[in-house]
Amino acid sequence: MAGQAVLVSLFVLLLYLALGSLITLYARRRMARGEGEFYLAGRRLTGFLSAMTYAATTYSSFMIVGLVGLAYFTGIGSLVFELAYLVATVILLSLFSRRVWRMSRERGWVSPGEMLADLLGSPWVALTASLVFLVSLVPYASAQLKGIAETIVAIAGYSPGDNTAYMVAVGVALLILLAWSLLAGVRGVVLTDAFQGLWMLTAGSLLFLWLASRVFSKSGASEVLSAMESAGLFDMWSATLLIGFVTPWVFFAVTNPQVVQRLYMPKDEESLRRMILYFFLFGLYYTVLVVAIGFLARAGVELGILSIEPQGRDQVTPQLLSLAHPLLAALVFTSIVAASVSTADSIILALASSASRDIGLLVLRLDEKGRLRLGYAAAALFTVLMAVFAATRIGYIVQLSVLSSVMLLGLAPVTIAAWVGLRVHPALAVASIATGPVLVAANVLYSLAVGGEVSLSPAKQVLGVPISVWVLAISLALTAAGIALVRGRR
Repeated sequence: MAGQAVLVSLFVLLLYLALGSLITLYARRRMARGEGEFYLAGRRLTGFLSAMTYAATTYSSFMIVGLVGLAYFTGIGSLVFELAYLVATVILLSLFSRRVWRMSRERGWVSPGEMLADLLGSPWVALTASLVFLVSLVPYASAQLKGIAETIVAIAGYSPGDNTAYMVAVGVALLILLAWSLLAGVRGVVLTDAFQGLWMLTAGSLLFLWLASRVFSKSGASEVLSAMESAGLFDMWSATLLIGFVTPWVFFAVTNPQVVQRLYMPKDEESLRRMILYFFLFGLYYTVLVVAIGFLARAGVELGILSIEPQGRDQVTPQLLSLAHPLLAALVFTSIVAASVSTADSIILALASSASRDIGLLVLRLDEKGRLRLGYAAAALFTVLMAVFAATRIGYIVQLSVLSSVMLLGLAPVTIAAWVGLRVHPALAVASIATGPVLVAANVLYSLAVGGEVSLSPAKQVLGVPISVWVLAISLALTAAGIALVRGRR
C-alpha cells in the first residue's frame, strides 16, 4: 500500500508542479521591468488575487500539519489561539490597511523596512529591520520544509527517524522554492497562490469528509463527543501558555514583512476591501476545518477506530494520510507542499526586497540592477540558512512559526506608531526592533550556560512571565520613550 501511495503522490505532485510551473512561466512573460513589478506585481492585484495571496502566504503547513497536531494533543486552546490571530488581523487590517495602501502608492514603498525608514526619517531603522527579518524568519520558513519532509517520510512508509528520506524531501522543496520565487517574482507567486489556496481548501475539505465518514460510520455523535471530552480536548490551555502564544500571533499582520508587503499590492481601495473580506472568510473556514480534523482524529484513536500512534504533533496528519486512500493522501500531501511553497516563496521575496531596498538603496546607494543582484544574493543566503535549520529537525512547526513572530514582535509598537503618524527617535526605534532577537538569543545563551534545557516555546517563562510578553513590554517602553524624546526636542 505504501508503494502505491508513493506512486500516486508522486504523480499528483508532478501534475501540480507542472501546472504551477506553467502559471509561473505565464507570469514571467507578462512581467514588466523594475522592482515594483518584481516584488509587488506592479501594484495591480484584484481583490480575489489579493485575498488568495494573503491567505496562502499566511496559512502554510502550519495549519494542515502543525495546527491539526496541536488540536489533536492540546484541544480547544488551539482553536482559541488561531481564531485570536484571525480576529486581530482583520481588526488591524480594517484600521490601518487603507492608510498604508495610500501612502505606499504615494511614496513608492517596496519593502516594509523602507516604509519605516520613510516614516521615521532614518535609513538605520530600515537596515535594522532588514537584518531582524533575515534572522527571525529562518525558523518560520524552515517549518515549511519540515512540514513537507515529515509528510513524505510517513506516506512513503519510512520510520519517522529516517533522515535520508527527510533530507531528500528538503532538497526537492528548496529547488521548487527557488525556481518559482526567483523566476517570475511576486506575480508568479501570486498566481500560484490562487491555485494553491483553492487546492488547500479542496484537499482539507476532502480529508475532513473522509475522516468524518470513517469515525461516524462506527460511532454516534454522542460517543465521539464523549471520547473528545475524556481525552481532555475541551480543557482550556493555562493562562500563561495561551498568553505566551497569542501575544506575538495577534501582531503577525504588523510584524511579518511578507504580509505587510501585501498591503501595497491591491489595484484600488475596493480591491483592498475585498481582500480583507475574502481573507476573513477563507481563514474562518480553514481554521475551523483543520481543528475539527485534529479533534476527529483524536476521537477516532480513543474509540479504537483509527490505528495511529503519533509520537509528536507534526506526525498526526502524515499518519492519517498513511491510512487514507492513496489518491486522497496524494491530494492532501500536495496541498501541504503547496502551502509550504507559497509561504516560503513569499518570505524569500520579502527578504530579497528588504536587502534590495533597505540595504541596496538606502545604505549602499546601488543602481536598480545592483539592487536586484543583492536581492538574489540575500534570497540565496536565507535559503541556505533555512535548509540548515530544517535539517536539524528542531522543534514543532507551530513552535517554530510562533518563535519567528516573537523575534519580530519588537516591530509592532514602532510600526503602529509610525502608521498613526507618531515620530519615534531612530535610536530607540532601532532598539525596539532588535528587542525580540536579543531577548531570544539571551535566553538561549543563559540556558546553555546554566546547563538547562533550551526551550523554543513563546510561552517560556522568564521571572514568571512568558518571554513573548517581555519582548512586547520592553519594545513598548522603548517606543514610548522614543516618542517622548522626539516631542521633548520639538
